[in-house]
Amino acid sequence: MKAKVSPETIARELEISLDSVLQKMRRLGLEVVGHGDLQSPTTTHELPKDLFTVEQVLLSLARAVKLLEQSGLDKDEVSRLRSLVQACRVYQDKFAEYVNYRRIEEDLMELRKEVAALRASAENAKG
Repeated sequence: MKAKVSPETIARELEISLDSVLQKMRRLGLEVVGHGDLQSPTTTHELPKDLFTVEQVLLSLARAVKLLEQSGLDKDEVSRLRSLVQACRVYQDKFAEYVNYRRIEEDLMELRKEVAALRASAENAKG
């Protein structure tokens, strides 16, 4: 079954994290085939070089979780790792919002071009 609503849209509408939506989809056995909101801008625009990729953040998250599985960590290390996990989750949400914003911005620019072309053709039809 193909959905016409992206996981990002569901998360935004329900006011929950994207990670929560994706996790629920996996639990329900649904396959997520590329997040629509995340694909279009990255193919047409280069993301700023100083932004971490989602993959980099996921690797950091995986390393932090792996370290948290170890026994004998002191409170400071556990606190630092938990903060890192939380930061990764926030970054993923904000990254999705940023990419979606870029898509909306791109759509707006395209609409402006279309409106200008329509106005030009209307002027040519009058004159």
